[in-house]
Amino acid sequence: MTATAGRTLPERAGVAARMREAARDDRPGTAGTRRAFFLVMLSAAAAVFLYPFVWLVVASLKPRDRTFADPFLPWPHPFAPENYANVWDAAPMLAWLFNTVVVGVMAALTVTVSSAFVAFGFAYFRFPGRGVLFGSVLATMMLPAAVTLVPTYLIWNSVGLTGTQVPLWAGNLFGSAFYIFLLRQFFLGIPRYVFEAARVDGASYLDLFWRIALPLGRPALIIAFVFELKASWFDLMKPLIYLQDPALFTLPRGLKAVVDQFYQGGDPKWEIVLAASVITTLPLVVVFFAGQRYFVQGIATTGQKG
Repeated sequence: MTATAGRTLPERAGVAARMREAARDDRPGTAGTRRAFFLVMLSAAAAVFLYPFVWLVVASLKPRDRTFADPFLPWPHPFAPENYANVWDAAPMLAWLFNTVVVGVMAALTVTVSSAFVAFGFAYFRFPGRGVLFGSVLATMMLPAAVTLVPTYLIWNSVGLTGTQVPLWAGNLFGSAFYIFLLRQFFLGIPRYVFEAARVDGASYLDLFWRIALPLGRPALIIAFVFELKASWFDLMKPLIYLQDPALFTLPRGLKAVVDQFYQGGDPKWEIVLAASVITTLPLVVVFFAGQRYFVQGIATTGQKG
């Protein structure tokens, strides 16, 4: 008869756990090797993703004749910081930056609030056909943007708003299927008894949305805001279609105009374009790091259904 024959089931499980622990102790270097391997792989992946941005910054600090030379050199040689001063002389970057901030904030704010309103309705209310209606909303994500490009332009043209910045953000007043799905999943993770307790205390449905859903859904709201701010910040298609006045250009549209101007003059000043690209990118990097804590928290908790 073995030593464990007279033991109860919990005692046998404890013995098995100790035996597994002892087996792991016999290989003390295994965990450390596995951890080192993952760190090396993560570092390699980070280097691959960071290299284009590092190259952009380094190339923007080189003189014109050395812009594309030595692509793997991690520092500019020779060093030409005057490229960033020349950017402001080559184009009205400050005005374009202001336009980009206004359009980006308006687009992100409107789509976040409108999508949250619709998402709360799908998360809280129970009504016949809710699943079919929500599926129809998600089905709009299958439509390529090119399909609605001409009808959308005709609508804005019929109300006389082409040539203004309004079409760049006003369409977000009707929400976005992706953000509605994202925020609905987060609102489903809020315990329903929180809303029911507020209803017992006399809160209206609008109070539930403004005083409970929005404050508790702040991480997901920040994700939607940052995602849309980034999409609007780097969007070239809409400004290219709707804007003709250089005073109304956003940064991507302005950079396109600068590149076209240089090519028409037969003198492509790539160091100026690259420096302007760095100036365009840096604000979004700052925004991401400022909201990184909420960003990571929202990604980790969105999709958890309570």
